[in-house]
Amino acid sequence: MSHTPGIRQAQKQRTRQALLDAALELLEGQSLSSLGLREVTRAVGIAPTAFYRHFRSVEDLGVALVEEALGSLHPMIRTTVSPAGEGEERIARAIELIAGHVDAHPAHVRFVARERHGGVRPVREAIQEQLARFTAEVGEALAGDAESAGWSEEDLLMLAQLYVDQMLITASLFLEAPASSPEARERVSRVAARQLRLIHVGRQHWLDGTGAAGSR
Repeated sequence: MSHTPGIRQAQKQRTRQALLDAALELLEGQSLSSLGLREVTRAVGIAPTAFYRHFRSVEDLGVALVEEALGSLHPMIRTTVSPAGEGEERIARAIELIAGHVDAHPAHVRFVARERHGGVRPVREAIQEQLARFTAEVGEALAGDAESAGWSEEDLLMLAQLYVDQMLITASLFLEAPASSPEARERVSRVAARQLRLIHVGRQHWLDGTGAAGSR
């Protein structure tokens, strides 16, 4: 009997995860704003009223999906801008990490890409909050890099935002490239490398006089 509460909690967690998985699968073909609670519970095989034991609303479920999709990415995001290695090595590492994440979690990437500007405000705000955290963490990582000597905090955050935006763009492009087409994926990698290289070159010359002076 002493194990009963633990068993119940484990079952509750499994049902909660089943709801998240079912919603994510249903969202492959629609936006969150059009997703019905009964659709999700029908897919899991539970009564609609049981949904409220796990989430307050479909919007609340969407916020949990944002945490599931983005919450675990913070270490990876920091790794993509790690100062270890030369510029080209960093770029190749970043692209490889992004491609690997898209391959492993395509439904999560598609969900974030669609709902980032979607019609469900709590979910948009949750995505924006996570992306702001990414930007702050990338900014902190960049501040510890020798190349950032002399940079203002404002300019480092601006640079961090460029990197985060580029990562999102690259992830979306990999998502659209057919997995069965190595040529398409290679094109995405080449374009992403050039774009990251452009950011890197701009960073190297930002303090030459033109860029930094214009930001003051």
